[in-house]
Amino acid sequence: MSAPTRLWCEWAWTGSADGAPEPGVLLEVAGGRFTAVTARTAAPADAEVLPGVTLPGLADAHSHAFHRALRGRTHADGGSFWTWREVMYRVADRLDPDTYLRLARAVYAEMALAGVTCVGEFHYLHHAPGGVRYTDPNEMGRALVAAAADAGVRLTLLDVCYLAGGLEPDGTYRPLSGPQTRFGDGDAAGWAERVRSFGPLPGHALLGTAAHSVRAVPARELPEVAAAAAGIGGPLHVHLSEQPAENAACLAAHGRTPTAVLGDAGLLGEGTSLVHATHLTDGDVAAIRGSRSVVCLCPTTERDLADGLPRTGDLDARRLSLGSDQHARIDMFEEARAVELHERLRTHRRGTLGAGDLLRAATAHATLGWDDAGALAAGARADLVNVPLEGVRLAGADPARGVDAVVFAADASDVRNVMADGRWTVRDGVHTRMPDLARDLDTVIKEILK
Repeated sequence: MSAPTRLWCEWAWTGSADGAPEPGVLLEVAGGRFTAVTARTAAPADAEVLPGVTLPGLADAHSHAFHRALRGRTHADGGSFWTWREVMYRVADRLDPDTYLRLARAVYAEMALAGVTCVGEFHYLHHAPGGVRYTDPNEMGRALVAAAADAGVRLTLLDVCYLAGGLEPDGTYRPLSGPQTRFGDGDAAGWAERVRSFGPLPGHALLGTAAHSVRAVPARELPEVAAAAAGIGGPLHVHLSEQPAENAACLAAHGRTPTAVLGDAGLLGEGTSLVHATHLTDGDVAAIRGSRSVVCLCPTTERDLADGLPRTGDLDARRLSLGSDQHARIDMFEEARAVELHERLRTHRRGTLGAGDLLRAATAHATLGWDDAGALAAGARADLVNVPLEGVRLAGADPARGVDAVVFAADASDVRNVMADGRWTVRDGVHTRMPDLARDLDTVIKEILK
C-alpha cells in the first residue's frame, strides 16, 4: 500500500524537549523519507488528515522474540529470574528455523501494531539442538531477517556471543549444557568468524553485535569480543547487572563489578548499550556516564522477573533507550511511562523524567544503528505513529498536551496508523500484511508448546 505524498497532522511531536506537540504539521513524503516538515499550517486539500497526535516511529531496542511464547504462562509462578530462565530454555530447545521465522514474524507484526518501526533483536539462538551447526551457521539469524521484512519493520540483528553457562564465585565458568548448547560458538574467535560469514544484509536490516553478560562470556574473552565488534561495526549491546547474584559472583571472582569488567575489556562507549543496568554502584554510574554508554531499560520485564528498580535518575536521561525484552507486554508507551513511574517508587518523588525525555528514549533508533530515523524531520526516514485522542483512555485530553496524555495514559491499542520507511504497516489499527495476526500467533505458539 503506497503512502500519500502529503500528510497533515492535527498535532505532532517534532522533538521539543518538554514534549509539547505543534499544531497543523504537514509531512511530505517521497522515496521513503520526509522531504519537508512544516508546522502551524492549514491542511491542504490533497493531504490525508491524521487526527490526534502523531509521533516518530518507535524503537524497541531489546527483544528476545521467542520469549513471546511464554506470555500468560509464567507470570503467576513463584520463584525468581533463575527459575523462570529454566522454563525459557525449554522453549528455546523446541524452535527450528521455520517456527522461529513464523513466531518472530508475528511478534514483529505485533510490535508494528504498537507503533514500532525498528527492533533490536538480541539473538543467541544460533544452532540446532545439541549445538550442532546448521549447514548455514547463520540460518536462525536469517530467519529473523526474513521475519522483519514480512512484518514491515527494520531490524538490527544483535548477534550474541554466549560461551558459558554461568560464573561461580571462585572464577570458574560453567560449560554450556542442555538447551544452552544451541547458543555457543566455542570461543570468541569462533563467534566472530561465524558473524563475519553472515554477509551483506538487505536494506531493512543491519548487523550488530552483543556480549550476553559477564556470566556468559568469560572475562578473558571479552577483549576479543570488543575487538571483533569494532571490526564488524554496528551497535554493541550487553546485558548488565540485571540480578544481584550476577554482581556478587563477579565481585567474588574478579574483585570488580560487571561494569568495571566491561570497562577494562574496552566494551563501554558511545556505541554500547547496557541492557537493564539495574544494580549499579556509584562507581558504575560514573563509569557509564563518563563513557557515554546508553542504558536500555525494559521495565515490564524487569518488574515481571522481580529484577529490581534501576537508578534511572542518576543516569543521563539523554542516553536512554527502551525495550520490551521478554514481551510480557508489547507496548512502548507502557515501557516509557514505567521508567518514570518506577523512579517515583524508588525515590518517592515525581517528575524526574518528562514526556519529552521518555519519548526520546522510545524513539532512540540511533542506538540500533539507524542514525537517520526517530524524528519527524526533513531528510529522516518516513516513520510515524498516529494516535487519535478520542479513545476512552484519551478522551478529554488537552491536544496541546497530547504527548503527555499519550505517554502517560495511552496503550498500544490506541495506535491507529503506522508508517515505516514511507510504507503503511498499520491502517486503522490493522496490520496491512498480517490482518489475522492473533490467529497467526495462536497457531505458531501452540505448535511450539504442544
